[in-house]
Amino acid sequence: MHNPEPLYPFDLMMPESWLVSLNQYTTRVWNLPTALGIEHRIVNGYLYLSPNVIDDPAMAAEREPVFLERARHYFDHWDDIYDNWVAKAEDCIKRLKAIRFEPLPEREPTETVLSHRGTTTAFDLLTTYSRYLENMHEMAYYHFEMLNLSYGAYLTFLEFCKGHFPAITDDLVARMVAGIDVILYRPDAELRRLAARAVELGVGGALKSGAAPDAVVAELRGSEAGRQWLDELEAVKDPWFYYSTGSGYCHAKRAWIDDMRPPFAALADYVGRVERGEDLSRPLEALREERERLAAGYRDLLDDEDAAAFDGLLALARQVFPFVENHNFYVEHWHHSIFFNKARELGAVLVAAGLLDADDDIFFLHRYEVYRVLYEAEARWALGVPTRSEYTWRAEVARRRRIHAALEKWNPPPALGVPPETVTEPITVTLFGINSDTINRWLAAEDADGQDGSFIGLAVSPGVAEGVARVVRRVEELDELNDGEILVCPLTAPSWSIVFARIAAAVSDGGGIMSHAAIVSREYRLPAVAATGIGTQVVRTGDRVRVDGNTGLVTILERAGVAAAGAVGT
Repeated sequence: MHNPEPLYPFDLMMPESWLVSLNQYTTRVWNLPTALGIEHRIVNGYLYLSPNVIDDPAMAAEREPVFLERARHYFDHWDDIYDNWVAKAEDCIKRLKAIRFEPLPEREPTETVLSHRGTTTAFDLLTTYSRYLENMHEMAYYHFEMLNLSYGAYLTFLEFCKGHFPAITDDLVARMVAGIDVILYRPDAELRRLAARAVELGVGGALKSGAAPDAVVAELRGSEAGRQWLDELEAVKDPWFYYSTGSGYCHAKRAWIDDMRPPFAALADYVGRVERGEDLSRPLEALREERERLAAGYRDLLDDEDAAAFDGLLALARQVFPFVENHNFYVEHWHHSIFFNKARELGAVLVAAGLLDADDDIFFLHRYEVYRVLYEAEARWALGVPTRSEYTWRAEVARRRRIHAALEKWNPPPALGVPPETVTEPITVTLFGINSDTINRWLAAEDADGQDGSFIGLAVSPGVAEGVARVVRRVEELDELNDGEILVCPLTAPSWSIVFARIAAAVSDGGGIMSHAAIVSREYRLPAVAATGIGTQVVRTGDRVRVDGNTGLVTILERAGVAAAGAVGT
């Protein structure tokens, strides 16, 4: 889900941080009765996850009262705790922003000497790096403080519904929680507002020109209306353009604030839609009306006692849902985008010290190796002459670049090893879309290899659509999407929602009923199938496909340039 590409050595700290924080909350803080932590394995640079199940009834029974006491406290005070969580997250981001990595000076500043500090700027560089890493780990703890409870609350409602309504689908349950406004949609909402504002000011033509963002900005600066629009753009960049084009766990996926091409491409499309009189608002009222209709219909099938339990679980699922989406913006987008840019600042320091060739060379060093390189930078600065270390690290980075490029060419299977009999860990089930049914589908797909022209995934958003497929593996390829095509991808990042108004349906290799692709598809009323495992391996750009978001069936109707029929694998 979060690392579909081979990991870079420095970026490895991201899964290592959440391995510790998520599993501590699962196992040691909340004491989930049915699940222990999620183990990690790295194969050829790719991250594989394995959730551990508690299948000992005595162990589960011993943990249950501890879990209930702690979870009940959070649920009873959820809104206040969430407000406090936002304050903690924003403070963590503020302190990260304040961190500065600057090249070591030619000589120690006079004020350092005259103030009798006794330490130097080189000492500051080392201690600042430690604070920088600590800040990342701190945010990882905030990430999972409430997340397991959020997914657990939803999963409890899902299991209640499946227990009382055996024919109900995951999608129908999710739609009873839909229609809640969350800040993760705010960046896209700001683009839509800016597009409408551009039309109002008469500067939409510049945004539709297809020129590079810098050229568009230069043109807009030439008029009063253009400058007014640019002022409004600047006002929303921080924080809403700290919006990663990936999951937020890989430095190579830049945020909008670093690469304006994705938001400007969306602006061009939105301006055209505004000019054609289209309504760009999300259909919140329609979603809310539908969720109440569905909830009322299922409630009426229950007796009074079960109806009361249904109402309580539904209310809790709706209460916790904003955190499920909003934490994503604070952590993976706002915080992590700044974090990776600070790493580039540090990389520039090591370039200035003569140890690396480019600022992004730092991403080919493990975070603990950076301590060694910083020490060598300090030693080189202290001695005042070159040292052998400058040759050592340049050569090692070049070697690792070649290895990473080779790993990128591998197409990893969705799962390895002996499949677990059951999966009970809440994030694995709801976010990753991995449960016993998913595993069985993947095993069946592996045996059949898609030879019958169809494959099955998890139905996450209802409806049926047919169209031409566009296989998109990275954000740079989104520009190639045409209106009405069917998006087929490993997974979608939240920032990809800017294309959901244009596509006919979505198919992803990974993702569960509460993954971002699933939630956005339901919000836009697009058919969607997730957790296929093999979609990007089987479908090719140009194929004509049918996506059934009611059943999870994806059918290849016609191969690109080939008459309909036959095998998928040929």
